[in-house]
Amino acid sequence: MNKSKPPLTLYFAWFVSVVATLGSLYFSEIKGYIPCELCWFQRIFMYPLTIILGIAAFYNERHIKKYVLPVSLIGGTISLYHYLVQKVPGFAGIKPCVQGVPCNVQYINWFGFITIPFLALMAFTLISIFMILLYRQDRK
Repeated sequence: MNKSKPPLTLYFAWFVSVVATLGSLYFSEIKGYIPCELCWFQRIFMYPLTIILGIAAFYNERHIKKYVLPVSLIGGTISLYHYLVQKVPGFAGIKPCVQGVPCNVQYINWFGFITIPFLALMAFTLISIFMILLYRQDRK
């Protein structure tokens, strides 16, 4: 185990993933919002990040960035697509959700643009930024 202090970027990335995970569980388990198909894919990419980044911060695993960054970028791409399905009329017809709740349903719409996929996109973006910053710190 590396005895040096873990960089704050690892802690920040872990914190963002915890907030995103707890937020998604709040919306589904407490508010009762049923996740659509694209929401489930976003969860598949976010939930493991909470565990992986927590362990990485605890053990100061700075090399985790090469594993976390691709997962975060893929999850962010799904979130961006989901957000476009909700907000851009032409995207909904490309591949509509076939089972359960339609993917264009907006359970929340704060300030006219903040939806659940937007929140997920921001979380994935922040985690990606923190991993890039960690990479830049390690290059110095």
